[in-house]
This record gives sequence, C-alpha cells and structure tokens, in this order.
Amino acid sequence: EISEEALKLQGTKQWDQAGKDANLLFPAVAEVFTEAIGFQMSEKQTPFLYQLMRRTLTDAGMSTYAAKNEYQRTRPFVINGKPTGTPEEEEGLRNDGSYPSGHTAIGWAWALILTEIVPEKTDAILKRGYEFGQNRIICNVHWQSDVDAGRTMGSATVARLHADADFAADLARAKIEARAMKTN
Repeated sequence: EISEEALKLQGTKQWDQAGKDANLLFPAVAEVFTEAIGFQMSEKQTPFLYQLMRRTLTDAGMSTYAAKNEYQRTRPFVINGKPTGTPEEEEGLRNDGSYPSGHTAIGWAWALILTEIVPEKTDAILKRGYEFGQNRIICNVHWQSDVDAGRTMGSATVARLHADADFAADLARAKIEARAMKTN
C-alpha cells in the first residue's frame, strides 16, 4: 500500500512538511491549521480553542489504541527498510501497531472541529486535515488503510464529543474567540 510515488517524495518540501506534521507537541502543533483558518491559535490569544485542540488530541489519539493493540500491524518502514520522516521516533514506532493511524485521527478530528468554528474556511481546513493524514504515508510510518481508518476514528470521536456538555461549551467559546480573531 505504500506507493513508490510517496517514497519518491523523500527530500522534498512535502517530505519536510510530513516530518513537521508528526510533531504533536504544543505549542508547535497549534500552527498546523494557521494558514487554513486564517489566524494563529495560541494559549494566550485563543485559550478556549487552544484547550479544545489539546483535549481533542488526547480523545482522538486514544480512540485508536484498542484496534492498535488488537491488530499490532507492522509499520511500513519495518517491512520495506526505507527511511522514515521521523527517525527519532522509529524505535518506539516499531512496537506500536500502525492500524489505525492515531495522528490521522487527531488531524481529522481537528479539521472537523475547525470547520464548525470557521465554517467559511471549510474547504481549506478539510484539505489540510486530509494532507495531515496522508503525510503519515509520506513519512513511511503508515499504510493507506491505516490513514483511512484513522479518519474514521477521528470522525467517530468528534461525533461522540458532541454529546458532551463540556465539549459543547468549549466549542461555543472557541467560536467566539475565532470571530474576534477574524475581526482583528
């Protein structure tokens, strides 16, 4: 499932972006959707949105672990012997199942939430969320079916979060913050 085309991207701008997208640490990860949403998220300027994204990272990422632990699918780089976009993470990834992709679940959940917060930017946000997942293939750490399943897990997580009153309150506050950022 790893295409030769994806492997040929090593050393390109897209390869570099894929490596950057692997970093899920705040505050750096808050920049992933900056261009798509049209403003910078930060703990200081958009505290509710920032916190919503942090909580969603945990919820969406953890949603994949029952399947990861059940299937323990071997990652592409272990099989094909090609470099990854995240060499510093290879040792840990060797023993962490690749199916479904937690990074993709997180990125897609963020994209879905951000389309609710900044609906006029839906196309750009969904494009960036899609690329965030596809970059896991470019990094040679996930198969296409891992990424596809990750999007399903991200969608399911967001659907479940909509039944949570705290999430709804945070989402409403984040929408207010986003409106304020767009008028500045």
